[in-house]
Amino acid sequence: MRLLIIEDNQAIVENMTDFLESKGYILDFSMDGIGGLHLALTKNYDVIVLDLMLPGMDGITLCQKLRREADKQVPVIMLTARDTLDDKLLGFESGADDYLVKPFALKELEARIKVLAKRQVSANKVLSVGDLRMDLGAFEVSRQGKKIDLNNTCISILKLLMEAAPNVVSRQDLENHLWGDMPPGSDVLRSHMYTLRKRIDKPFEHAMIETVHGIGFRLKEALS
Repeated sequence: MRLLIIEDNQAIVENMTDFLESKGYILDFSMDGIGGLHLALTKNYDVIVLDLMLPGMDGITLCQKLRREADKQVPVIMLTARDTLDDKLLGFESGADDYLVKPFALKELEARIKVLAKRQVSANKVLSVGDLRMDLGAFEVSRQGKKIDLNNTCISILKLLMEAAPNVVSRQDLENHLWGDMPPGSDVLRSHMYTLRKRIDKPFEHAMIETVHGIGFRLKEALS
């Protein structure tokens, strides 16, 4: 799980880093609001932990801008020393999903992160790997903002690869998912993979679909 921590208190950042990284979380940081908003808008995160009082741009303004400008609604936990009802309401009105008053227990922070991430997975209708996106509601695929037309079989293959990324999906698992116990043969899957590569990789500078010889296929993020 990838988290963005936007907090200017070095001691709090260090405590969160030691605890969350030991639990296996991948962390990005910003110690000011402007840098935090840039990261939030340009990278993909499962949850954002946002301090209310920040240099450059306060947490309320940042959260409002994030909700207006982001194309994906990432859950936000707002951290603050203010614990009045009005302060909490202001945080929620700005778009925060949860509110944690300092000082807080790191175990409670992790519990709230897990709840929000789980809720987001169940509600999220967009798969994203690097600059490749799939809208599961409309089953529309795009890369670098350019729409890509795919047939239903290619969409099914790509969905499996995106859900598994960066792990490998075996040929057998792909065939079983597509055709059950009666796969039409490896040439048919090879044909669909050729079509998928032609649409997903050929028009762009970096290829994302990688063959793992003797096993299957996987998606890797394009190089920046």
